[in-house]
Amino acid sequence: MNVLLFAVAFAAGIAVSFQAAINSQMAAAVGANSVVAALVSFLCGTCVLAVIAFARGGLPDALAALPQQPLWKFSGGLLGAAFIFCTVVLVPRIGILNMVVLVIAGQLLTSMAIDHFGLVNVAMRKVTPMRLAGAVVMIAGVAMALFGDRVAQLLQR
Repeated sequence: MNVLLFAVAFAAGIAVSFQAAINSQMAAAVGANSVVAALVSFLCGTCVLAVIAFARGGLPDALAALPQQPLWKFSGGLLGAAFIFCTVVLVPRIGILNMVVLVIAGQLLTSMAIDHFGLVNVAMRKVTPMRLAGAVVMIAGVAMALFGDRVAQLLQR
């Protein structure tokens, strides 16, 4: 079962890269208006999710539970909107690869902290030496993707 879940997570990563490229093109098509492009992205996603939520059932009960939730639980939408907006702004300026590797580095470090300390009520999963080594390798990969060509040129001189 984990293989299927890992494949879905990998596919989500593929989708993020395409989403960034597509949203960047939408921004260019609407007069370089990054806010409108992000809004269109969220509106399309909201429509799809509304159809799925309605078809799945239980929507009235789920909506009725919302007023009892603490405000911090609503910040996911704000963070998602900020992420989409940032991708729309950053892709044309720094490129998809640079944007994605920096996003991955931020996700990696933050995810390790969230898991390790059990932040925002997630199950605690301690950072082991092997996980830390994996993170270091990933961060080294990020550095290579960002600066590898420059380092290679300096070494050739």
